[in-house]
Amino acid sequence: MITKILWWIYQIILAMAACFFLVFGIQMLIASYSLNDPFTFIMTFFSSSLVILISGTLLFTFIYKMISRRKKDLDQGQDPGASSQKPE
Repeated sequence: MITKILWWIYQIILAMAACFFLVFGIQMLIASYSLNDPFTFIMTFFSSSLVILISGTLLFTFIYKMISRRKKDLDQGQDPGASSQKPE
């Protein structure tokens, strides 16, 4: 039971970190448009795009893992709030 709770906490922390880097990448992308040097603009634009791509992919993966784990627990009847009786 404790390992399930730790797994959920770990996934939530990782999802929050991915959200942080996603927002950071978007802010960096917006800030790159105020740069005057073309080389700096290109480097900042592509680096922020990479940060957005990686953090978005990781966020999708963490959310997908949490949803699939929840569905698996519900299918196996391990949900503590679920009723033991099946509807007729």
